[in-house]
Amino acid sequence: MGEALPLAGITVVEMGNNVALPYGTWVLGRLGARVIKVERPQSGDDARAWGPPFWQGTAAIFQVLNAGKQSMVVDLQNEAERARLRRLILEEADAVLQSYRPGVVAKLGLDGPRLRRDKPGLIYCNLGAFGHKGPLKDRPGYDALMQAFGGIMSVTGEEGRPPVRVGVSIVDSGTGMWCVIGVLAALQRRAATGQGCVIDASLYETALGWMNVHAGDFHSVGQINRRRGTATRGIAPYQGYECADGFLIIGAANDRLFRALCQALGHPEWGADPRFLDNAKRYANLAELNRLLGDLLNTKPRAHWQALLDAASVPNAPIQAIDEVLAHPQTQALGMVQATDDGRLRQMALPLSFDGERPPAGASAPGLGQHGAAVKSG
Repeated sequence: MGEALPLAGITVVEMGNNVALPYGTWVLGRLGARVIKVERPQSGDDARAWGPPFWQGTAAIFQVLNAGKQSMVVDLQNEAERARLRRLILEEADAVLQSYRPGVVAKLGLDGPRLRRDKPGLIYCNLGAFGHKGPLKDRPGYDALMQAFGGIMSVTGEEGRPPVRVGVSIVDSGTGMWCVIGVLAALQRRAATGQGCVIDASLYETALGWMNVHAGDFHSVGQINRRRGTATRGIAPYQGYECADGFLIIGAANDRLFRALCQALGHPEWGADPRFLDNAKRYANLAELNRLLGDLLNTKPRAHWQALLDAASVPNAPIQAIDEVLAHPQTQALGMVQATDDGRLRQMALPLSFDGERPPAGASAPGLGQHGAAVKSG
C-alpha cells in the first residue's frame, strides 16, 4: 500500500496458542500492528506440531496463522523471565491478547487489572472458552466443542444423519475477529480518553452469536430448526441441486427471481403454478418443487445450467473444492492469494482493501524464539 497501514505504530503482545487468538492477532498484524508472539520454551505454540501437513518443518496451520509475527520464548514459571515480559508490556505494548486457561495470568501477575494499574492506557483482551463468569467459566474448550455445545452442529448437515462440524474453525476464527473488533473499538476510545480497558470474549459467546437467527426463530414460534443440508430455512428455492457432474447452488430468493429461474429452465408454467406463486407457498411445497428442479437439473452438467441462469441474472454457484477456488479467475483477480516477502509461503490474504489496495502479506511465520534478541528486554 502506498500509505502506512491503519495500525502502523501499534504494538500487540500475544500470549496464547492454537487458532482463535493467533487468528485475531494475525488480522491485527495484517492491518499494520507489530505482533510479538510469546511462546513456551522447547515446543512453542501447540499448533506448530498440528500436522501433517507440514510446511518446511512446521505445521501448515501454524504457518498461515502466524505469518508476519515476531516470536520470543518466555518461561512463565521463571520469575526473571516473567518480569522481563512485564517490562516489555509496560514499556511497549498498546494491547495484550491472551488465551491461557482461567486463572493463569492472574497467578503469574500478568492479568489485565494488575497491568492496567501501572499502565492505564493498556488494552487487555481475554479470550476464553465458556466466558468470564458463570458455572462453566473455568472449563477449557475448543472449536468443535463449542460448535456442539452452542447449537451450531444441531443445524449443520442433513436431517436423519449424524451431526457434522462446520468444515472451517468458524468459532475459533469468529472469536479472533471479535477480539479484533474489541481492540479496534478500545483504540478508538483510548484516542479520545487516554484510557484502555479490559475486554472479554469467548468461544461460547461467539457460538451463541452465530446462532442469533435460530434463537430468534425459536423465540418467535417455539420450534427447533432442523438440519437442512445446503438449504436454508424460510427461502425457496435456495439450496444445492445435483447436476450431471456435481452440485449447483441456486438462490432464487424472491418471486421475481423464481419466475426468471423458471423461464431460464424452459418451464415458465412453474412460475404460474398456484403452489409456487410466492415464497411462503413455495416453501410449503418445497418437496414437490425440489422434485421438479432436481429431475431437470440432473440431466445436464453444471456449466449448461450456469450459462442459462447467468444470462437470466439468477444467482447460482457450483460447489467447488479448494483447488478450483484457488484457480478461479475471480480469486486471482482479487489478489486473495498472496506470497510472503521471502516467497516461502502462499496463503489467503486479509479480505479487506483500503482505497483499492490490499495489505501485503509481509513476512513468513517466525521460527520459535526467532526474534527474542530483537525484542526489547526492558
